[in-house]
Amino acid sequence: MKESERWLLFAHQDLRMAEMAMGEGLYNQVCFHAQQCAEKAIKGLLAHQRKIPPRTHRLADLLGLLEPDPFAEDRIEIQLLDRFYLPTRYPDALPGSLPEGLPDAQDAQEALTIAGKVLTQVKQLLQEVSHDD
Repeated sequence: MKESERWLLFAHQDLRMAEMAMGEGLYNQVCFHAQQCAEKAIKGLLAHQRKIPPRTHRLADLLGLLEPDPFAEDRIEIQLLDRFYLPTRYPDALPGSLPEGLPDAQDAQEALTIAGKVLTQVKQLLQEVSHDD
């Protein structure tokens, strides 16, 4: 299995966890796993581009390394997931990280949608490339 495929496998598992958490109303976990899904999908694309994915969780940093960047039009939307990484992971996260407190159902649905789009787009890009080989 290629490194990019391993990243996508983990991204898919994070999306699945987010979906299961949504069914249980665990919105902070939905948002956390959605962010992780997008992060790992983008790291998979970086690996495919023969770059070593850096040890960072910031989507803004990862998106800046993509050449070409297939997410240029969606960059701001994707980077919104970064706001969920710390406050949904640790109960003592920086106060005010999420001004309204923990994520609600609407935040969770938005995060799920964004993560799903990122993973789908990366999978499509890798399939297109494998067909060109």
